[in-house]
Amino acid sequence: MKLIGEKGVTKVLMITAFSAISILLLIALFIINEGLPFIFKYGAGNFLLSSDWQPHLNKFGIYPMIVASIWVTLGAMIVGAPLGVAGALFLSEYVPRTIMRIVKPTIELLAAIPSVVYGFIGVMVLAPLIRKNFGGPGLSLLAASIILGVMILPTVISISIDSILAVPQSYREGSLALGATTWQTIHMVTIKASKSGIIASIILGLGRAIGETMAVIMVAGNSVNIPHSPLDSVRTLTANIALEMSYATGMHRQALFATGVVLLIVIIILNSIASVAIRKRISKR
Repeated sequence: MKLIGEKGVTKVLMITAFSAISILLLIALFIINEGLPFIFKYGAGNFLLSSDWQPHLNKFGIYPMIVASIWVTLGAMIVGAPLGVAGALFLSEYVPRTIMRIVKPTIELLAAIPSVVYGFIGVMVLAPLIRKNFGGPGLSLLAASIILGVMILPTVISISIDSILAVPQSYREGSLALGATTWQTIHMVTIKASKSGIIASIILGLGRAIGETMAVIMVAGNSVNIPHSPLDSVRTLTANIALEMSYATGMHRQALFATGVVLLIVIIILNSIASVAIRKRISKR
């Protein structure tokens, strides 16, 4: 009976796992089936490299939104990655373990805050601050980058802390025994030993930033143009899909699904890189 029970549990877990994978595959296949024919029909070059997005004239160039997405994501990483890694190092190396065990779950709770709340704070606090001190409309690439940089902090900090704590204590003790200072030990030993995990956290944060929608819609301004300044209003790929899908029909709808295909490919690539980095860290251990 015990053996039968174990086999039954194994089958249930297997079915659950394959169900989750199947749902993800079905979603991906649906997006690809809806969007890929449009890319072949309209032309990948025209779709990806054209700057004209005028659906009423059957012009579907997403190049300005690709550029905007790249700049917003890079801006978010400039804000979030250094702060996240520095916070993880501080919590894991300088703060007592009892305090760290309280602070870390608190930081992770930030990931549970709805993105619309971040967007609301951006609209009410950050955008007026930017408009007053730097000029421009306030709702801009800079505002979107700062908000997304804050939103990815829980991901970067949490995974980085786990990676840093996985470094054997003997590494630190050996470095200190050789006369290195605490900072030299952190810089030359701890960071290098946990580098792959830290890189994985940054890449996962990158995926979170490039896929964010609601907060970006609220603070980026949503103008379809190539940004020439951090103070310019922009529209990202995700924002474009969310703003126009409700009323899109025909080729317009297919173009939005094709935009989803582009995003899907980018996120798959980023997650694959993160998975390779994590596996490399595990194999070294």
